[in-house]
Amino acid sequence: MSVIKSFRDLVVWQKAVDLVVKCYAVTKRFPATERYGLASQIQRAAVSIAANIAEGHGRNGPAVFLHHLSISRGSLRELETELILGNRLGYIKDETFHELAAATDEIARMLYGLSAKVSASRSVAGSDGSEQRADSKRAS
Repeated sequence: MSVIKSFRDLVVWQKAVDLVVKCYAVTKRFPATERYGLASQIQRAAVSIAANIAEGHGRNGPAVFLHHLSISRGSLRELETELILGNRLGYIKDETFHELAAATDEIARMLYGLSAKVSASRSVAGSDGSEQRADSKRAS
């Protein structure tokens, strides 16, 4: 397993960026009347997933990272809803929709897994990120 030095090393971030590119390609084919409606919403939700992973990773401490991962999960669910709408409105073909849905499912699993790892690291690390022993909290 490689060391994570940057958010760019996170596979979930890489897959989220790939999803953004796919969403932009799909929304390019939306009718002009949706340019500032559903197409824009899809694009912004997709960007938010990757952006919050990166921002959270760049912030100080696991609690803040967890908060941003939670925002990413919310944006992912928003995107899923918008993709369903796009499909039901006839803007996204069934085959394309299923491909995007599979990508969102994979990213969701990865976000939950990363959140669990970060949360577990919180129980080992102190609020400043340094390791603490349970008996080190005794009053002096």
